[in-house]
Amino acid sequence: MRKQDCFYLGKIAKKFSFKGEVLVYLDTDEPELYENLESVFVDYNGQLVPFFIEAAFLHKNDFLRVKFEDSESEEDADRLIGSELYLPLDLLPKLEGNKFYYHEVIGFEVVDAAQGPIGTLVRINDSNYQALFEIDSNGIEVLVPMIDQFIEKVDRENKKLILNIPAGLVDLYLNK
Repeated sequence: MRKQDCFYLGKIAKKFSFKGEVLVYLDTDEPELYENLESVFVDYNGQLVPFFIEAAFLHKNDFLRVKFEDSESEEDADRLIGSELYLPLDLLPKLEGNKFYYHEVIGFEVVDAAQGPIGTLVRINDSNYQALFEIDSNGIEVLVPMIDQFIEKVDRENKKLILNIPAGLVDLYLNK
């Protein structure tokens, strides 16, 4: 399995018991969806390795207490701490309306409701406090804050992201 065919589920944060159990921080708003997993892919030394789950329970909202098969001791758990977990993309719950996964809208044409076509969405930068749409407008990078009120429509069928961008914002980039 390749990382580009998967989505990031979370990270093994710490060990939970002396029996090899670990606590996994889940990067999701709905952790209960992942209580009954049979297996996950663990990024172990740069390779995605399938790990089978013996038992998993929700623990304090965002954590999943996991007992992997063949993880019997604290030492086994220690080797996994800090490892990232992945699942195949086809296991992502389908989103509708204006909700979307970041990877899902990359490559969409970005259209401003007032100005018309802006360019192509090349990336969503969420490394700062405010996530940004990174749009390629004929070789010029245009940054638009990813704010719910700006998103008018996610048109999956036509691969378009229709935004209500504040007047003048795009001009700051294109009229230099």
